[in-house]
Amino acid sequence: MCRFVLYLGPPLTVSSLLLEPSHSLIRQSVQAREREEPLNGDGFGITWYVPDLSHQPATFRSVSPAWNNRNLLDLARVTRSHCILAHVRAATQATDVSESNCHPFTSGPYAFMHNGDLGGFSAIRRAVLGRLGDEAFNVVRGTTDSEHLFALVIDHLAHHPAHDARDLAAALVAGVDEALSIARSAGVDEPSYLNIAISNGDAAAACRVTTDDPAHAESLYVHSGRRYVCEEGVCRMVMPEAGRGAVIVSSERLSDDPGWSMIPANHLVLVEPGGEVTLSAWPTVLRPAALASAGC
Repeated sequence: MCRFVLYLGPPLTVSSLLLEPSHSLIRQSVQAREREEPLNGDGFGITWYVPDLSHQPATFRSVSPAWNNRNLLDLARVTRSHCILAHVRAATQATDVSESNCHPFTSGPYAFMHNGDLGGFSAIRRAVLGRLGDEAFNVVRGTTDSEHLFALVIDHLAHHPAHDARDLAAALVAGVDEALSIARSAGVDEPSYLNIAISNGDAAAACRVTTDDPAHAESLYVHSGRRYVCEEGVCRMVMPEAGRGAVIVSSERLSDDPGWSMIPANHLVLVEPGGEVTLSAWPTVLRPAALASAGC
């Protein structure tokens, strides 16, 4: 499993998410609190948007541990953006530790990252690739279940481009549902854990989904307010009760200030450009894998 953070709101430095909070993403790469294995040292990646220069985001990824990459520390200190996705990786399903397997993944204006596991991926990888159109097929450069999920989402976006959070959420639901349908058809009975975030630089959508018992879903939080600030070593959301302006979706709480809320299992979070946050239940029934395999 992995850890990630998505930010959308008034521009801030990458270090405000990766370095400065008491439980920053780099700290989570060494000492994650809400997973059995605390280390996430199989690479990292950050994606950020600079709309004045390009509608396509910039990405920096590396196989080195996030806590030990001087380039990342320097870049985070001086890079500012209104939309940032950052990820620290713990490789699963024996996938290679390589730069092409590090998140976030990008295609055109879209950026995507995943924490979890697509159950039985090795048994359905060929079938997933067979479903893809040419554009989505060419998105896949690595071997992770995550990037194949992204390709399924991109296949939907190729026909229905995303203009807002609802469009992103619709593509996310379509891609995940297709992956789970392929797995069921192949007789896969391994549970899936699918915490995913996707953005086009203006809006974002995220989900906390599992086919296992919902109590076993990977952790995922949302925090919103007017803006997120780090001052003299203390980070906090200004006016968290306002619920507009700045939004953070994170695997674990970055700081100790009030306002962090656990996203319910099998729910979506939609983040509009103005910072409006909407929670909604996943629109399809996700049965625990053990029950699904038994035909219940």
